[in-house]
Amino acid sequence: MTTSDAALAAVERVVGDGGDSDDVLRGVVQALAECGAASWAAILFVERGELELGPEAGTPDPAVATRIQVPVTFGDARVAELAAEGCDNRALLEHVAALVSEHCLVGWDTRGVPWDDAV
Repeated sequence: MTTSDAALAAVERVVGDGGDSDDVLRGVVQALAECGAASWAAILFVERGELELGPEAGTPDPAVATRIQVPVTFGDARVAELAAEGCDNRALLEHVAALVSEHCLVGWDTRGVPWDDAV
């Protein structure tokens, strides 16, 4: 099993177990870092058009030139980004971003639509 396969299996377990969105997102970034798929991983939430750091795991290194950020979308809206350092597998990160999208709606403006109808 490759590092990416192990990381994906760990992420799928965390997402599949469900629970509070904060706990799921913390577990996902922790799984990416602990499995060695990334030396640092984080969720950055879109708030008022800006990216705000959310859960993170590992240690960010300002000298690392290989930070990948992929959008996390819900419907047609970018609600967050998944960032990782020390990861060369963009496809893995894009897959993880799709898995966590509904958990990134913390504070998301439903524009008056009842929450249950928005998700």
